[in-house]
Amino acid sequence: MSTDASEEVGDAESLAEEIETWLVKQMPIIKMHGGTSNVRKADPDSGEVVIELGGGCAGCDVADITSGNIEAELLKKYPEIEEVTVRVPDSGEAFGIDQKESIMGIDRTEGGRGDFKDGRW
Repeated sequence: MSTDASEEVGDAESLAEEIETWLVKQMPIIKMHGGTSNVRKADPDSGEVVIELGGGCAGCDVADITSGNIEAELLKKYPEIEEVTVRVPDSGEAFGIDQKESIMGIDRTEGGRGDFKDGRW
């Protein structure tokens, strides 16, 4: 591999784009439930990948399962990846991404089912 810095950035961008494409194709359930995904880091040299899930994923009961599936599949599919971190915010928390909580009048909280308050939906 070349030590040219621009080529290394290109490799990282290429890996990030590949992972983004993979997420869209292989994990459509994220978007179907009002969630979002974003590759924050994809370093082919260190083998480190960081993915953030947001939107409907925040506070979702199955976000841990989704995160585990993403990690396992990426480690299996890409030999250059050695470590995968999937960050999921707690309900109401964000990772500095300003996004509307409602699109076209659909509440994305808890996967679009609304928010559970005081023992009632």
